[in-house]
Amino acid sequence: MKVLAKPIDVVAWFTKDGTPRPVRFRITNEEERETVVKVDRILHVDREKLAGNHMLVYRCQGTINGVERVYELKYELMTCKWILFKI
Repeated sequence: MKVLAKPIDVVAWFTKDGTPRPVRFRITNEEERETVVKVDRILHVDREKLAGNHMLVYRCQGTINGVERVYELKYELMTCKWILFKI
Protein backbone atom coordinates (compact mmCIF):
# COMPACT_ATOMS: atom_id res chain seq x y z
CA MET A 1 0.00 0.00 0.00
CA LYS A 2 1.12 3.54 -0.77
CA VAL A 3 1.24 6.12 2.05
CA LEU A 4 -0.79 9.26 1.25
CA ALA A 5 -1.61 10.86 4.63
CA LYS A 6 -4.23 13.21 3.09
CA PRO A 7 -6.98 14.87 5.15
CA ILE A 8 -10.44 13.80 3.97
CA ASP A 9 -14.14 14.49 4.58
CA VAL A 10 -15.91 11.50 6.17
CA VAL A 11 -19.51 10.57 6.90
CA ALA A 12 -19.55 8.35 9.99
CA TRP A 13 -21.90 7.07 12.64
CA PHE A 14 -21.00 6.64 16.28
CA THR A 15 -21.66 3.74 18.64
CA LYS A 16 -23.19 4.27 22.07
CA ASP A 17 -19.73 4.43 23.63
CA GLY A 18 -18.61 7.14 21.16
CA THR A 19 -16.54 5.07 18.72
CA PRO A 20 -16.82 6.35 15.12
CA ARG A 21 -17.59 3.96 12.24
CA PRO A 22 -16.89 5.40 8.75
CA VAL A 23 -19.63 5.04 6.12
CA ARG A 24 -18.12 6.91 3.15
CA PHE A 25 -15.47 9.52 2.43
CA ARG A 26 -14.53 12.07 -0.22
CA ILE A 27 -11.05 12.42 -1.71
CA THR A 28 -9.71 15.06 -4.09
CA ASN A 29 -7.24 13.99 -6.78
CA GLU A 30 -4.50 15.99 -8.51
CA GLU A 31 -6.94 17.50 -11.04
CA GLU A 32 -9.13 18.82 -8.16
CA ARG A 33 -11.87 16.26 -8.97
CA GLU A 34 -13.70 14.83 -5.99
CA THR A 35 -14.49 11.14 -5.66
CA VAL A 36 -16.87 9.65 -3.08
CA VAL A 37 -15.86 6.20 -1.81
CA LYS A 38 -18.27 3.96 0.14
CA VAL A 39 -16.74 1.87 2.91
CA ASP A 40 -17.97 -1.64 2.06
CA ARG A 41 -16.28 -3.46 4.96
CA ILE A 42 -14.23 -2.57 8.01
CA LEU A 43 -11.62 -5.32 8.18
CA HIS A 44 -9.77 -4.27 11.34
CA VAL A 45 -9.79 -1.47 13.93
CA ASP A 46 -6.70 -0.71 16.01
CA ARG A 47 -5.60 1.99 18.48
CA GLU A 48 -2.35 3.84 17.87
CA LYS A 49 -0.37 6.57 19.62
CA LEU A 50 1.69 8.63 17.17
CA ALA A 51 3.72 11.59 18.52
CA GLY A 52 1.40 11.79 21.52
CA ASN A 53 -1.77 11.77 19.38
CA HIS A 54 -4.16 8.93 20.09
CA MET A 55 -5.68 7.58 16.86
CA LEU A 56 -8.06 4.89 15.70
CA VAL A 57 -6.76 3.07 12.62
CA TYR A 58 -9.37 1.49 10.33
CA ARG A 59 -8.33 -1.00 7.66
CA CYS A 60 -11.25 -0.93 5.22
CA GLN A 61 -12.30 -2.33 1.87
CA GLY A 62 -14.22 -0.50 -0.84
CA THR A 63 -14.52 0.19 -4.56
CA ILE A 64 -12.47 3.12 -5.87
CA ASN A 65 -12.92 3.96 -9.57
CA GLY A 66 -14.35 0.50 -10.26
CA VAL A 67 -11.50 -1.38 -8.52
CA GLU A 68 -11.89 -3.18 -5.17
CA ARG A 69 -9.17 -1.75 -2.87
CA VAL A 70 -7.99 -2.09 0.72
CA TYR A 71 -7.09 1.20 2.42
CA GLU A 72 -6.35 2.66 5.85
CA LEU A 73 -8.24 5.52 7.47
CA LYS A 74 -7.02 7.20 10.66
CA TYR A 75 -9.18 9.17 13.09
CA GLU A 76 -7.44 11.56 15.50
CA LEU A 77 -9.29 11.42 18.81
CA MET A 78 -8.14 14.84 20.09
CA THR A 79 -8.83 16.89 16.94
CA CYS A 80 -11.63 14.73 15.41
CA LYS A 81 -9.86 14.75 12.02
CA TRP A 82 -9.88 11.95 9.45
CA ILE A 83 -6.84 11.01 7.34
CA LEU A 84 -6.61 8.69 4.34
CA PHE A 85 -3.29 7.17 5.36
CA LYS A 86 -2.65 4.26 2.98
CA ILE A 87 -4.21 3.07 -0.25
